[in-house]
Amino acid sequence: MRFNPKARLDTSRVRDGGGGGGAGGGMGGGGMRIPLPGGTRAGGGVGFLVIVVVILLLKACGGVDLTGAITGAGASGYTTSRFQGDPTAYQGCTTGQDANEHPTTCGVVAVENSLVDYWRDTLAQQAPNTRFQPETAIMTFSGSTPSGCGQASAQMGPFYCPNDQTIYFDPSFFHDILQQQLNGPSGAFVEPYVIAHEFGHHIQNLLGTMRKVKTQQGPNSDSVRLELQADCYAGMWARSASQTEDSQGNVLLLDLTDQDIQDAIAAAKSVGDDTIQKETTGQVNPEQWTHGSSAARVQWFQNGYRNGTLDACNTFTGGNVE
Repeated sequence: MRFNPKARLDTSRVRDGGGGGGAGGGMGGGGMRIPLPGGTRAGGGVGFLVIVVVILLLKACGGVDLTGAITGAGASGYTTSRFQGDPTAYQGCTTGQDANEHPTTCGVVAVENSLVDYWRDTLAQQAPNTRFQPETAIMTFSGSTPSGCGQASAQMGPFYCPNDQTIYFDPSFFHDILQQQLNGPSGAFVEPYVIAHEFGHHIQNLLGTMRKVKTQQGPNSDSVRLELQADCYAGMWARSASQTEDSQGNVLLLDLTDQDIQDAIAAAKSVGDDTIQKETTGQVNPEQWTHGSSAARVQWFQNGYRNGTLDACNTFTGGNVE
């Protein structure tokens, strides 16, 4: 993945929420827990990892997450000193060259800018009755931070909150949880894929798709359909990102390699419900799925990548999505 060195970056929507403590804080830690349907609560257990794949529209806080909440797991071993409430964390990200040289900071800004450019054009062409507006912010943090959906925690993984239209994530997730605990990939395109997936939830919010979520568990539930569609939307962006121009006519993302796409596919595999269940319990129970199997997540990402249309990503047609 390579950015246009001369492209100008807009940092106005990418912010640092600072730090609010380490493991045990926030919705995904040992303190406040995420309420699940039927009055049950996620969490419990000390000294071992418990991964709970949470419903997509969390009834208590309205959040939409990528992998679910992780409780009883520390977030260590990854340096996040740049995400400690520094208001200038992204101010130095002014060009595509900055993104090439600093992919874990300025690269986030460049990916966000590319997503905004792509979806502004795509909705105008494919959904002209829907008014595009960027997400309010991408908020990075260390440990935990307040959000419009309650206290965001590093253990939750990245998520989109429709209440404030903001994407939240602690960058330590990609090393400590995705790689170390879920055996996911470490390629350069993994983080952009995750951000594109969460931005896909923002597009669903704009299109009104989130209101369709009624059933919350099962391989063909509405929750699974919502997640697989977000994967498909990430594939749509990946297909066309290197041809998307900003308002000044500059292409920001110059190219994506075959390895970049393979990294995204590997990331999709690692956060499938069946893979997570195998890693944590040794058993697979499709009736508890809320995000889709690894195979389905890969399939729908590739579907968006091959076809590039909203219609091709319609997971709510009523047929099986697995």
